Amino acid sequence: MAKKIGILAIHGDVAEHAAILRKLKLDSVEVRTKKDFKNLDGLILPGGESTTISKLAERFGLIAEIKKFAKSRKPILGTCAGLILLAKIGLLDAKVERNAYGRQLDSFEADLKIPIISKGPISVAFIRAPKILSTGKVVEVLAKFEKVPVLIRQKNILAASFHPEILGTTSIHKFIFLNAK
Repeated sequence: MAKKIGILAIHGDVAEHAAILRKLKLDSVEVRTKKDFKNLDGLILPGGESTTISKLAERFGLIAEIKKFAKSRKPILGTCAGLILLAKIGLLDAKVERNAYGRQLDSFEADLKIPIISKGPISVAFIRAPKILSTGKVVEVLAKFEKVPVLIRQKNILAASFHPEILGTTSIHKFIFLNAK
């Protein structure tokens, strides 16, 4: 039976993450209500507009459910706005600055070296990306771009400043949800 990975589906790159999960033969579940967290094997907090995601998650009572899910030790992936949300609600010991790489027009693609995930570079997109300004002692930096952390891990949570799903990269999802390289 395929693992069921929930994608917070109130705003953002839901379809793009679902496409990556399909490539990995993982089932995706759109998470919009508290009951949608039932029987999930993992969770994705996608990129999008971070203020919108935060406000809607709060309004729909999903922040408490995300925190409860994190305590289950099941894997969570936060990309871009998902990283911001994880830091904001106290699940990630990191200080993050929104849109630190510039506006929409300043978006760019980069090839990152992430040795724990891949022998070769991984192509990702930075779209109004947040910058990780600092991390706590329990946070492991897995990748940097221009000497700044862009992929971090804290226990069962993997968080990225970038969007791995935009360019169709499967390696990061595979790493967090299938625990394989």
